Amino acid sequence: MATITRFEEIEAWQTARELTRRIYRLTRDGQFAGDISLCDQMRRAAVSVLSNIAEGYESRTSTLFREYLGRAKASAGELRAQGYVALDAGYITQAEFDTIFELCDKCSRQIFRFMQYLANQPKTIREDDNEYNV
Repeated sequence: MATITRFEEIEAWQTARELTRRIYRLTRDGQFAGDISLCDQMRRAAVSVLSNIAEGYESRTSTLFREYLGRAKASAGELRAQGYVALDAGYITQAEFDTIFELCDKCSRQIFRFMQYLANQPKTIREDDNEYNV
């Protein structure tokens, strides 16, 4: 695996960013926008995936990073479940649901694989450009 120097380089973060863009687009108009509770919850879950990956990366320890990744993965599952609510309420089409579902699932799998990778690495603490094995 190539060295990652910024959280923006993490594939799961990139997927989460695309997912967040789509959620904001879907929830800004029509009946969906009128359901303030569901709209807000879905937006917060999407942003949580994105933010927890970034916050974990910046936490500077592999253990904390994995914990934040676990939270991000949980939020991806939460958002996937909320997609069913939006579909059942008639706020989104089956095609829109399928896109959300696939992005949530992809992001969740990427996060899981990254967590596995980190679990098999030596514990390190990053300080600017220096790495220290613990």
